Amino acid sequence: VLSDPEKRRQYDMYGYEGIQTRYTAEDIFNRTIFRDIFTEFGFDFEDLFNRFFRDFTVTFQRGAPTPERGRDIETGAEITLEQAAYGAEVEINIPRMRRCPRCGGSGAEPNKGMMTCPSCGGTGRIEERRITGFTQMIRITACNRCGGRGVIPAEPCSECKGLGLVERKARIRVKIPPGIEDGARLVLRGEGDEGRFGGPPGDLYVTVRVKPHPQLERRGLDIIYEAEISYPKAVLGGEIRVPTLRGEQKIKIPPGTESGSIIRLRGLGVRSPYGVGDQLVRIKIKVPKNLTPRMRELIEELARLMDEA
Repeated sequence: VLSDPEKRRQYDMYGYEGIQTRYTAEDIFNRTIFRDIFTEFGFDFEDLFNRFFRDFTVTFQRGAPTPERGRDIETGAEITLEQAAYGAEVEINIPRMRRCPRCGGSGAEPNKGMMTCPSCGGTGRIEERRITGFTQMIRITACNRCGGRGVIPAEPCSECKGLGLVERKARIRVKIPPGIEDGARLVLRGEGDEGRFGGPPGDLYVTVRVKPHPQLERRGLDIIYEAEISYPKAVLGGEIRVPTLRGEQKIKIPPGTESGSIIRLRGLGVRSPYGVGDQLVRIKIKVPKNLTPRMRELIEELARLMDEA
């Protein structure tokens, strides 16, 4: 410093402490003050700034005129307990967006063509620059007006109103896997709305609802059925017919069956990749409420005989 006449003059004028206190801490981080400080000492501030901080330029949110992916669609399908247990194929009807047949997806009225987007000047991008301290931030996003294409319809298509897509009804077949649970969500890739400007289609999400069965109840892979039998049949045994997912089945009631007993029908439950469940028949003994005189007489006789036994 002392060998440079100009710097020696600065030192003689302000001294070491004078140089230290001439600028505040806030000034040091202000680019304009930085330029003044370096200029006073004979340095080219812009040259130093560009050499030392040229790597601190940050670009973020870079947009690009890329095709747009189609929208995903959410819908539902109602199935029976039998379909949930063994699998099925059901048909659903949905509205979805497809490429406009009039304009071919361009959004422009036929024979009218496209024009340069006035918002981005045909670049398809909107650029915003901002300098903060040593960092230059460049924000580049796709143009909202043209969607990043750089062009817009000279006259919007009369059928799709410039969107390039129109709504159409679609009939979709959905495969229901065996063992599916109520509320499960199936994904059909590529069955959603068609993409714009050549973009890929969205997906179709189907939420499955299993309708309640009037007689049967599902618990995991097992099917539960409650069968009422008379007291004599519980004592003497016999046969009854019970509903199953595969139709009615005849089962035997062992003599001396108690209320709450379980009869297991193996393999008549829900099928799934993890195995096959059973049907459980829970026995409930029905107690008669309205007795005829003869019925009462016989039951009283039975009670007397059981007390004597």
